[in-house]
Amino acid sequence: MRTAQFLFLLLFNLILSLPAQAIDDGNQNIRFATFNIAMGLQSEGELYQRLMSGDDEALRKVAAVIQKVRPDVLLLNEFDYFELDSAVLFIKNYLEIPQFGNDPISFPHALNGAVNTGLNSGLDLNGNGIPGEPGDAWGFGKFPGQYGMMILSRFQLSLERSFRMFKWIDMPGALLPLNTDGSSWYPEEISKELRLSSKSHWDIKLDIDGQTIHFLVSHPTPPVFDGPEDRNGARNYDEIRLWADYIDSRQSGYIYDDAGVEGGLPDGSKFVIAGDLNADPDDGDSSGKAIMQLLGHPKINASCVPLSEGAEEASREQGGKNLEHSGNPAADTGDFNDEYTGNMRIDYVLPSKTLTVTACGVFWPASDQPGHDLSDVSDHHLVWLDIEL
Repeated sequence: MRTAQFLFLLLFNLILSLPAQAIDDGNQNIRFATFNIAMGLQSEGELYQRLMSGDDEALRKVAAVIQKVRPDVLLLNEFDYFELDSAVLFIKNYLEIPQFGNDPISFPHALNGAVNTGLNSGLDLNGNGIPGEPGDAWGFGKFPGQYGMMILSRFQLSLERSFRMFKWIDMPGALLPLNTDGSSWYPEEISKELRLSSKSHWDIKLDIDGQTIHFLVSHPTPPVFDGPEDRNGARNYDEIRLWADYIDSRQSGYIYDDAGVEGGLPDGSKFVIAGDLNADPDDGDSSGKAIMQLLGHPKINASCVPLSEGAEEASREQGGKNLEHSGNPAADTGDFNDEYTGNMRIDYVLPSKTLTVTACGVFWPASDQPGHDLSDVSDHHLVWLDIEL
């Protein structure tokens, strides 16, 4: 194994030793899900301590939502990464214990790993002359591993590829931000080093009854918190574009992973793209209809739009910016500031056209539905999608 590959794999915690659950033969529905738990933790190690305690109220509610929806494969966004057994602690101390009257759930396989958030670049990325700030990390963050990602799965998984170190400038036609006079907003010494992924992009290989499905997960930067140069909007667009190009053999030749392997998925591959992609198809501040790169992609089946009664109720009752939106409020997945942002659809589970979709939805119960008392655990809501194998 090459040294680069070895070091790359050391950055990941892979758990394969928990008791496996029985898997039925023949056709079956497999539920994929994504959930940004938005813990908002501000110090390194805080999540680990709360995982150790086993009685954290927010983590109990997160576990309860998972126990209600019962996904087979789940991406958790904003699950801080540490080089410790955080996944095992979450499974053992929360998921395998009944929460708020829900049946326990277990996952024999899990993976989390290093991300760019909070990792100091050594450069003045935000251009304010003060190096070492959260905005100068490769991905905005106060400490390494903040806003990380974790995969939980009933099925055997492996990290096929990671693109954490792919440089933005190496994407043909990259939307690197410009000044009003057309010059580069980033100085050359920054633009030639700047990484594209604000957290990471992972290709997770799932083995489901002998079939391979690629679980493509990421968490692009929100397209806000910048200036007229729209550097975060441009980065969000190109982070989404990376997956759009990766699944198209005609466009993926420029892509290289952290081990130096080039190219994208082979034609005909089965895949599911998931994550908080921070882009609404109709509303919000995303640049150039960024999410339409996936929703309109010829290899993606986006026909099943996840809906919830809770989202529709929230938009109606909260009013404000929501009343100006043009998108379907029932499709919203995030509950945000009603004065400036409003609720939006920004969390996605998008399957390839090589898979058969049977159902999809958002766990956002209305006020008169079971589970409504769990909805306040995050400003995002779990999105799920069922496929038949």
